[in-house]
Amino acid sequence: MNQVTHTPDSTRTLMFREAAEAARVVQDQLDHNADAARRIGRLLRERDPAFMLTVARGSSDHAATYAKYLVETRAGVFTASAAPSVNSIYKAPMRFDGSACIVISQSGASPDLLAVAEAASAAGAPVIAIVNVEDSPLAELADEVLPIRAGPEKSVAATKSFIGSLSAAVQLVAEWRDDASLREALSQAPALLAQAWECDWSAAIEPIKATRSLFTLGRGIGLGIAQESALKFKEVCGLHAEAYSSAEVLHGPVTIARDDFPMLVMAQDDDTLPGLRDLVGDLSGRGLHLLAAGVSGANVTELPTPSAHPVIEPMLRIQSFYRLANQLSLALGQDPDNPPFLRKVTATV
Repeated sequence: MNQVTHTPDSTRTLMFREAAEAARVVQDQLDHNADAARRIGRLLRERDPAFMLTVARGSSDHAATYAKYLVETRAGVFTASAAPSVNSIYKAPMRFDGSACIVISQSGASPDLLAVAEAASAAGAPVIAIVNVEDSPLAELADEVLPIRAGPEKSVAATKSFIGSLSAAVQLVAEWRDDASLREALSQAPALLAQAWECDWSAAIEPIKATRSLFTLGRGIGLGIAQESALKFKEVCGLHAEAYSSAEVLHGPVTIARDDFPMLVMAQDDDTLPGLRDLVGDLSGRGLHLLAAGVSGANVTELPTPSAHPVIEPMLRIQSFYRLANQLSLALGQDPDNPPFLRKVTATV
């Protein structure tokens, strides 16, 4: 595993320092969230929801994508992301019969998320908050709270709180389904995140600097991190990046990918891996610049990454990516802590 060379510029940013705390965040959850996770597990077993609704915006919604695949593959419960404006703007009456609601938020203060949570609660659906600010309006409204425990996050770009949202989702599902394999996998995550933080993805900097546009690809439980990495390319690097499932990119989007167009592929070692490997093989002869973590192939720049349980591997990929995004932002003359036109809490109605 290649080790990162520290540079004064890249290590000075808030984004760098906060992303480096991800291993600590997950360990704090393991140390302090067990009772809350068990209560939530009991609640979900008692209610036995027919479907799960996730409510989130931005990076938190990408964590909800991860949670969707986790719930559907581990609990067999159909899971969908709410469109908050249906409640907050359209005021449309929605049926929540037989559902449970997971709201994921760093601040717990966005009015549109609260509107959905309030409607779900009024309709009798249990509301579970995965939230960083433990005295927030969302935490007060929810039936149960699973704290992210990231502590203050001052950089506009969410990093440690995103990874904490992923690990909280794993802990929730592990207790809901009494899944010993998930508990064991999560117990190893802090040490693996520390390893992932030291992985050097700087080989991706020059190919990406040479363009203004790129794709990020993942599939299944890894799709959420493809979405998150595309957002970070936009937020902190000022690049146009689009996230696609590896199952979708050949259905049209690939037609604009030519002449060293970069694609960042992040895979996990589960049933999606053979298809991702085939895709990388198909794309490798098209003159693209393929950057890949977790999958290899001809004409591919391989980015070092630890191996782990496939549910944990997406956390490791995005942890290494955050370090790359910080470096790339600075290399492009950007300030990763203060992207233009953005602020930390977006109070969407």
